[in-house]
Amino acid sequence: MGDFFGVIPYLVSPIDSAGRVRGDVLGRLVSDLIAAGVHGLTPLGSTGEFAYLSREQRSAMVQLTVEAAARRVPVIAGVGATSTADAVEQARHYQKLGVDGILAILESYFPLKDAQIEEYFRAIADAVDLPVALYTNPQFQRSDLSLDVIARLAEHPRIRYIKDASTNTGRLLSILNRCGDKISVFAASSHIPACVMQIGGVGWMAGPACLVARQSVRLYDLCRAGKWDEAMALQRGLWRINEAFARFNLAACIKAGLQIQGYDVGDPIPPQAPLTADERRVVEKTLTELDALAPR
Repeated sequence: MGDFFGVIPYLVSPIDSAGRVRGDVLGRLVSDLIAAGVHGLTPLGSTGEFAYLSREQRSAMVQLTVEAAARRVPVIAGVGATSTADAVEQARHYQKLGVDGILAILESYFPLKDAQIEEYFRAIADAVDLPVALYTNPQFQRSDLSLDVIARLAEHPRIRYIKDASTNTGRLLSILNRCGDKISVFAASSHIPACVMQIGGVGWMAGPACLVARQSVRLYDLCRAGKWDEAMALQRGLWRINEAFARFNLAACIKAGLQIQGYDVGDPIPPQAPLTADERRVVEKTLTELDALAPR
């Protein structure tokens, strides 16, 4: 499907009380996001609670997303494991299911050295014939990707993107300076997307885009057009959702927000807890305010 760019929401995983993926809910969400103009979809990102799902649930999420997207936008599936063999098996399986790319995530229990971290990501990229995006999130991961490891992995012909959720925009600029056009940078919800676009980013992969898709696409279009004053005015408004979500569990927030918007996505997977009534009111108030920023 060509290059990846733009607004790529991290999909939630709607699971019913029997542990099954709610395909009808996921399908409606996917179609509505595509209609809002998003440029891709990622099942099994952090917002998708990949670390809490069974193998069967993860496979169902990927397959149902591919079917619902119906080739209208690329599907970039998250692959995350503590063992290299498990991650490689996931990547190969998702390629067979028809995804367009892999988002590679490293989980770890014991600490790892740079060489071991590099081997993990390289093995995933070697196992598939798809573009691979590296995903690093030091807030939740025991082992991070150093700049040296990123630079070496950027030499791999299939490792073409990185989504860095370090909250450090200066680190993104360091990656861009070090790797040049060998790797493209996506922002996370912990970054200010307009600022990442201004330094050379190609878009953002983020859970909150599920809730403010039209506004996010408008922001991306303004950045691409170089209309920075308008972009920053919109960005200042949209940042309220990031501030609200930084206070609570991310998956619980996105799921609560989608429930408020009429999607029966269910609660986060235990031992995570759903938002309290007071927390839910904060999300609802924020969404009401941001609705005014949606293009008409």
